[in-house]
Amino acid sequence: MSDDTESSQQLVPPVFRLDEELYDLSEEERGFLKGQTGIQDDDELKAHVLQLQTEAYKVHPYPCIRKFAFARPRISRLPFYQEFLKLGGDRKDAIFLDIGSCFGNNARKAIADGYPLENVVTSDLHQDFADLGHKFFKTTPETYPIAFVPGDIFDSKHLEIVPPFTDANAPTGPAPALRSLTSLNPLHGRVSAIFATSFFHLFSEEKQLYAARALAGLLSPARGSMIFGSHVGLLEKGVRQPDVATAGRQMFCHSPATWTNLWDGQVFEKGLVKVQTYLIQIPFNIEESPAQYNTILIWSLVRL
Repeated sequence: MSDDTESSQQLVPPVFRLDEELYDLSEEERGFLKGQTGIQDDDELKAHVLQLQTEAYKVHPYPCIRKFAFARPRISRLPFYQEFLKLGGDRKDAIFLDIGSCFGNNARKAIADGYPLENVVTSDLHQDFADLGHKFFKTTPETYPIAFVPGDIFDSKHLEIVPPFTDANAPTGPAPALRSLTSLNPLHGRVSAIFATSFFHLFSEEKQLYAARALAGLLSPARGSMIFGSHVGLLEKGVRQPDVATAGRQMFCHSPATWTNLWDGQVFEKGLVKVQTYLIQIPFNIEESPAQYNTILIWSLVRL
């Protein structure tokens, strides 16, 4: 281990240090990475994933990086995935935004399954994540020209809150070139699908509402436009106490009922969207966690 790595690891509480034992990618997940990176040897692939994990953890020590979420596309596991792919195939120039994209593995999975690359835009706080994404997947902005827009969803210069669009005030004319974007604001009312995983649970209750309103202003009013994703939830709305899965901090979590009410009634006028929610329990493979499972809220909303 290099001095730089040792120094970085010392900044993280011991319980949250990187642990090679947590590397347990499934055959399907390894197959996706082999197809994307060209690395066919399992040991070489593992070494590559561990190296990029170390580099990403220096950018920000998110728990999802520690648990190799950047190497496990989640988007295709969700029950709305085929509906999403159909939207991308049927609707002309259907823009897809992956918000909180990290390495962009979910966007790349969607592209591999047929979503047009030229209609995909990714966004995260740090440009470093996009650069590491190219390094991870062994591409360059030239060989794999996926759009990336760095920025903070709570910065109005990056994404200003505007009311959800209707058919009466839907934007007209061509959408901006995605790779020319310096903020998400030019996409107001133009995005057909938005994916947000391991995103909302990073914020307080008030900021989750703010972020939802910000994303709603991007969504096209066309019937079938959708926002979907997954994050930590609870059976009853409340605060989850600190553990390894929450990076040692309290985490506000919605319930299926309160998450539905947030979108259908607060963010959108009641009756404008159809919201679906599912609460599932995933066993932990993290020995340091006192909880036996993680409760995940899987959800989608579709414009009616």
